Amino acid sequence: MRVRTLGLQLSDAGLQYKDSLTPTLARLSMNIPANKWTVLLGRSGCGKTTILRYLAGLLDDKVDWYGELTTTDGIALRDRIAYMAQQDLLLPWLNVLDNVCLSSRFSYSTSPNGFEQNKQRALTLLKQVGLAEYANTKPDQLSGGMRQRVALARTLMQDKPLVLMDEPFSALDAVTRHKLQTLSAELLKDKTVVLITHDPQEAVRLAHQLYVLQGTPAQALHLVVPNSKPPRVLDGECAALQQAILDQLEKDYE
Repeated sequence: MRVRTLGLQLSDAGLQYKDSLTPTLARLSMNIPANKWTVLLGRSGCGKTTILRYLAGLLDDKVDWYGELTTTDGIALRDRIAYMAQQDLLLPWLNVLDNVCLSSRFSYSTSPNGFEQNKQRALTLLKQVGLAEYANTKPDQLSGGMRQRVALARTLMQDKPLVLMDEPFSALDAVTRHKLQTLSAELLKDKTVVLITHDPQEAVRLAHQLYVLQGTPAQALHLVVPNSKPPRVLDGECAALQQAILDQLEKDYE
């Protein structure tokens, strides 16, 4: 699989919904390096999901935007993004394999050879996420963690250089969440990932770049992460960063 690098830079950016009297984001600057995980934290409603939706091109007619959004290769983001949401969004009438192949039906060749190649690639991805034996299973027969692994395989199937993840592990128990963090870090190591989370521990485990959104309208505070490679084994340095994150988050609740 060909590795494509895509980094982003947001500079002095602001955003206001057209039906709102106040901006959601203001003077926001962030570096999103290629082939790394950038993690965003902040109180509910501060604008984290708005950033992802704007990057995905879902807000073009709903907001006023100013500032600068640049890519490292100078090419627009359109058609280069995969989006993994908190809900797995699996179609209940399709089996696991067909759910993974869903996006390829609209973007790849519809020839018999094309369909077969997509099917084989999807099966390979299901093997990578540990679900090869569930290819013909319907989603309602899977646990929450298994469904999110299917969603991860579907995201990988799209093979986009930028992956936006909106709290994809938040509904899972602690052990399953930890396992999926590790699996995602491995399978998405050649992608540029922007992850939203409310969990400081998850942020510390996975982040190469870490920002806390603060204030109204929100700005981005950059926090330095440990030099160790994600997914990190949590140690004293990680614990100190978790406390620093909580200290910053608490400022928005004072």
